[in-house]
Amino acid sequence: MDCKNCSAILNEDFNYCPDCGARIIRNRLTFKNLSHDVTERYFDLDNTFLRTFINLFTKPELVIDGHISGIRKKYLNPISYLGIALTLSGLLIFLMQKVFVIKMDMDVFNQGLNPKLYDKIMPIINDFSSLVFILFIPIFAIAGWLTFNKRGYVFSEYLVAFLYTLAQFSIVSFPIGLIVLFFAPQHYMGMSIIMLPLMIAYSVYVIQRLNKYSPAQFILRTCLFLALGMIGYFGLILAFYVILFATGTITIEDFKPVKN
Repeated sequence: MDCKNCSAILNEDFNYCPDCGARIIRNRLTFKNLSHDVTERYFDLDNTFLRTFINLFTKPELVIDGHISGIRKKYLNPISYLGIALTLSGLLIFLMQKVFVIKMDMDVFNQGLNPKLYDKIMPIINDFSSLVFILFIPIFAIAGWLTFNKRGYVFSEYLVAFLYTLAQFSIVSFPIGLIVLFFAPQHYMGMSIIMLPLMIAYSVYVIQRLNKYSPAQFILRTCLFLALGMIGYFGLILAFYVILFATGTITIEDFKPVKN
């Protein structure tokens, strides 16, 4: 018998390929087998997804530094973990647009903002939400690399750190967003605004666990991290609006406030 993944010659009693580690599949693909495989892969207490999810809360340094140092089987790799996060966030966007059909009130602070502006930009934000989320990763990675780097990571290694960090936060946000959509959809935008500082707080927690600075150094470096992160955040927003202006999607008229 040959391995279907790497063509290595296998004994009949092998359950896994000794060369590539792939599981040997002997049964036809039925609904029962498929459901068992999904349950085993994602919900078994010993699988890589749950181990990664739990340890990114309790011991994020083990997951991140482990992957960087070469431990690749114990935890789910960051690209796969990000893929799960993007799938879940895409499901939320789908539910918001097609099932609940929510018209977002973007003027959460009652500043008299023109609703026509957001009628134009919200479809674009929803269509490119995954891209916007991915763009936050290098912004946070640069800020962390320049401020929290006792381990001497190179920038690409900090990208791995924030692939895990932001994917983790997105996965955790999914059930919260789902509950809000079902029971209080009118507050979904307010929830999103609240989640932003929580995402930053979790990011700071992760990079401090990686580097373990003293309290005084931690406070100083957190301030620098926040400053760099805010520069990147507003730079991303500015670039977004510049593109919208350049393509004629929005105009100056759209920014005229609405009188209450």
